[in-house]
Amino acid sequence: MPSPHRLLVVDDEEGIRQSLRGILEDEGHTVFEAESAENALAFLEKEGVDLIFLDIWLPGMDGLTLLETLQSAYASVPVLMISGHGTIETAVAAIKKGAHDFIEKPLSLEKVLIAVERALEFHALKRENTELREQLDTRVASGPMGSSPVMVELRGQINRVAPLDTWVLITGENGTGKELAARAVHLASKRSNKPLVAVNCAAIPEELIESELFGHEKGAFTGADSAKMGKFEMAHQGTLFLDEIGDMSLKTQAKILRILQEKSYERVGGNKVMYADARVIAATNKDLEAAIRAGEFREDLYYRLRVFPLHIPPLRERGEDVFLLADYFTATLAQDLGFSPVSFAPDAKKALLAYAWPGNVRELRNFLERMIILHAGKVIGYADLPQEFKAASGANGAAGASPQPQPAASAEGAVAPEGIGELPTDFKSARSAFEAHFLAAKLQEYDGNITRLAEAIGLERSYLHRKLKLYNIQG
Repeated sequence: MPSPHRLLVVDDEEGIRQSLRGILEDEGHTVFEAESAENALAFLEKEGVDLIFLDIWLPGMDGLTLLETLQSAYASVPVLMISGHGTIETAVAAIKKGAHDFIEKPLSLEKVLIAVERALEFHALKRENTELREQLDTRVASGPMGSSPVMVELRGQINRVAPLDTWVLITGENGTGKELAARAVHLASKRSNKPLVAVNCAAIPEELIESELFGHEKGAFTGADSAKMGKFEMAHQGTLFLDEIGDMSLKTQAKILRILQEKSYERVGGNKVMYADARVIAATNKDLEAAIRAGEFREDLYYRLRVFPLHIPPLRERGEDVFLLADYFTATLAQDLGFSPVSFAPDAKKALLAYAWPGNVRELRNFLERMIILHAGKVIGYADLPQEFKAASGANGAAGASPQPQPAASAEGAVAPEGIGELPTDFKSARSAFEAHFLAAKLQEYDGNITRLAEAIGLERSYLHRKLKLYNIQG
């Protein structure tokens, strides 16, 4: 037997109300009655219900007019229209106004029960999807972008551009969170209640990208057994996120430029002009200006997309965000996985800060997921870290030692830069040694002025300060 629900029957015929009451109460539901639209609205002001049966022909306000009111004030409650004088036109009008289904009199026991079950299941799934979307949107809106000065500025830029329909170009290395930034723009826009449709231009074969973006007509090519909507059509009145747009061919770029200029296009294999009102947000990890010089990207498309540029710096340039992001991911991943969260000992934290995070935020998240699976509930120490983190912090990372410039000498005939000493055996240790020598020399060159040094070498002052502290370099 299905779970009991509260149902309201709105019909001016007492016999119909009693008949439906008998059918529905036998299934365990609680049934309420109203003989007019006015009585139904008065009841709904005081009581909540899970489903409404609504007759089209009512004294006073008719059923279709009441349906419009219900869709405005009680949109989450499914409505089943019933009528003894039903026509196809009436049924279509009811469905267009928001009714879930239309049942003709005389009422069939089987049809009534099937309609009730389907309506309740559909709207339960709809509510669940809405709740999940709200949870996801809340995570994204409050989520892991960071609190470093550069990321605070980025949030401010997102908040300024989001309410507009301005096109946005997001740049940054792989894994920095370009899609997260695009979603943040969408959620803060006036289009937030419409779809955000994402397309990874690098993941779609060249011969299929036009069909994916613009759709195709039946028979347009081998295997096109039916017509298909494209991403622009799906994103109508919403947002289209074109990820890795730098990997798009020049031919497709020309068609993208047309739709940005005219908002019109044709499906593949079709000649009907289609129109799409979609806000476009593009993203790339490539240097598009270099691609323009190489003849690989259209200059006019670049400037069309780059109305409002957003750049997301790599994680290595905003080290203060590492632990804020780690706290966020640890909490959410532990909850999702059903494991206890992990924490990090001071020596492990030092190693995490020294690591360059070539995969950026995505790598940090994946690393934390692995640590939670392997060490749920533990305090993770230096010894528990993967080898690449130990290499980044130096051979004596567990003891807290930092790589220091040493007298020049080289291993196996290799020539080391002056002041670095013997060459390490792996790349990351070599990089750490070079960083220490470079920063020590530069700090001396700028007479210990960290602010001037940060400006000269292009680093955030707070990040430079932590690097100097990591390598125990004194001004």
